[in-house]
Amino acid sequence: MRIALAQIITGRDLAANLQQLEDYARQAKDGGAGLVVFPEATMRAFGNSLSDIAEDVDGPWAARVRRIAADLGIVIVAGMFTPGRAADGSSNGKVRNTLLATGPGVEASYDKIHLFDAFGFAESDTVDPGTAPVTFDAGGLTFGLATCYDIRFPALFTANAARGALVNIVSASWGAGPGKVDQWQLLARARAVDTTTFVLACGQGDPATQGVEPKGAAPTGVGHSMVVSPFGEVLSSLEGAPGLLFADLDPAVVEEARKKLPVLANRRDF
Repeated sequence: MRIALAQIITGRDLAANLQQLEDYARQAKDGGAGLVVFPEATMRAFGNSLSDIAEDVDGPWAARVRRIAADLGIVIVAGMFTPGRAADGSSNGKVRNTLLATGPGVEASYDKIHLFDAFGFAESDTVDPGTAPVTFDAGGLTFGLATCYDIRFPALFTANAARGALVNIVSASWGAGPGKVDQWQLLARARAVDTTTFVLACGQGDPATQGVEPKGAAPTGVGHSMVVSPFGEVLSSLEGAPGLLFADLDPAVVEEARKKLPVLANRRDF
């Protein structure tokens, strides 16, 4: 299956962000991709209010993404924000950091489980955590979903693999700082080897490449999206600027990796 990663830089304006999504999805389709991954916070960039734009996955923003995917005949994975809920189902003023996966034969959503309370940022102040892994099938492959800080927690990726995932998608808006790009690259490769899956690590591009310096502690992206093989090899990658990359995923490569490196079969639970 041919896939694409769309490394974009989103802002406050929902319509402008949707236009970017449509433009890149069209380019991905024209390049032969059956699935295109967008970053975390595609709906609206961090550093802006979120509760005022959060909507359910059957709301108007998601419906527009769904229509773009249907019109192009491509699966789209993109980060949005959905309303947080109290125990009684009422709104609690927070949001959930959600990945929407939609397209021909696909309809799924994943709420980020591990919230980014690190490096001076407290995502849990405004975001409710998800509770369960999510996978979906497309193009003869099973994909697992993860978001940004999730990449530091191997158990989620192993859980996805246990549910049949041959590919793990990580959509991110990675925070900048000393050593952070190195960590992102290391973690993506490690999660691939941990689980003998392809890892599609798609991040927001670095605003500094467009002359925009970040303000405050909000994680606004560093770029360096990449496709990693089940053996931990970086097959394709970008630098900090916006761009689109393609890769062809062959399930036989996962099968080969799992024969040579049966970490899932050898795994022990404690």
